[in-house]
Amino acid sequence: MIQRTSYIEKLLSLKDQRIIKAITGMRRCGKSTIMAQYHDALVRLKVAEQQIVNINLECRENEKYQSWTVLYDEIVSHCGQGEKTYVLLDEVQQIEDFERLIDALFVREDIDLYVTGSNAFLLSSELATLLSGRYIEIHVLPYSFAEYCQAFPDEHNLDRLFRQFLNVSALPEAVNLSLSAPSMVNDYLKSIHETVVVKDIMKRHNLRKRENMERILSFVYDNVGNITSPNNIAEVIKASGGISHNTVSAYLSYLAQSYIIYPASRYDMKGKSLLTTNPKYYVVDLGLKNILQSNRFDADLGHKLENIVFLELLRRGGEVRIGKMDDKEVDFVVEKGNGEREYYQVAYSVNDEKTLKREISSLSKLRDVYPKYLLTLDWDTSIISGIRKINIVDWLLCEL
Repeated sequence: MIQRTSYIEKLLSLKDQRIIKAITGMRRCGKSTIMAQYHDALVRLKVAEQQIVNINLECRENEKYQSWTVLYDEIVSHCGQGEKTYVLLDEVQQIEDFERLIDALFVREDIDLYVTGSNAFLLSSELATLLSGRYIEIHVLPYSFAEYCQAFPDEHNLDRLFRQFLNVSALPEAVNLSLSAPSMVNDYLKSIHETVVVKDIMKRHNLRKRENMERILSFVYDNVGNITSPNNIAEVIKASGGISHNTVSAYLSYLAQSYIIYPASRYDMKGKSLLTTNPKYYVVDLGLKNILQSNRFDADLGHKLENIVFLELLRRGGEVRIGKMDDKEVDFVVEKGNGEREYYQVAYSVNDEKTLKREISSLSKLRDVYPKYLLTLDWDTSIISGIRKINIVDWLLCEL
């Protein structure tokens, strides 16, 4: 089992804090495994097993908790005099009125509460309204490249592993299948696509035209890293049936709420303001592109590398935006929690002098002292006009 160390460390840093720990992420990205690993971490810290209540609400044996009050009473029955009880509820949205359950458990000072859920709407909008700042969200993504490499201890060719990472899937179970039954990976990804698109989105929002949702998703997959507007998507789809830009905006929102795509806002670095229109979109797992379109390694490689870097920056923390400066663009501007900032430009290769000049032109215009990085698949490392050039694979495997 791959240890999701960064997430466990975050949870341990929040242990015994009077705040709800909400672990979110797309279906099958590994939240249940992280909950199990955190359970083990608590035991290693000498927390007694009777102090831990760990319930996966997707399991058949837990369907008996039809009411939040029944589950509440069950949990409270485990609480001991003067001892902290660690309550781990997996897929908590399966319980009707789960918000009331969470609120009731949170007010008890003898409970340290952890919950997981698959849908951003459930664990952002509703809980934010109900609990108004009493929870912190720990967002889980598929395997990082460093975690992915751990799954293949006998493969020492990093170039081959990275090609696989870009094209197959970094979802934990898909990685397991690629080891034991590689021909089944696409079938597994199709089942996730069906569940997210049909169950999580179509049924929840009472949508009827699945083909429109899939056209929009296919457009986003095909335009990873490009500025995207609802009007542009509506114009493309119009030839095959027509759809309004308002409907496209709603569908994009639903896809983002299910964590299948991630919008990245653009930031006007000259005017120091956030631009509210035409974000870029990135996909949670590049393997999912195989479901709706061809996904060869060499197809649109620059944007796929950009997608990988975007997800890794999210893992490392901070607000990740697209930088705009007049007619130039910085691929990523990362605002750290401590007020620091980092700049990243991503390219397949800059061995050609003209390409190098183009890629560093926006970074060269920045006059502040914050770190500037140029990430490529070139194997040389150098500093060019204060910009640190690094191989992407090296960067993924060693946090700076």
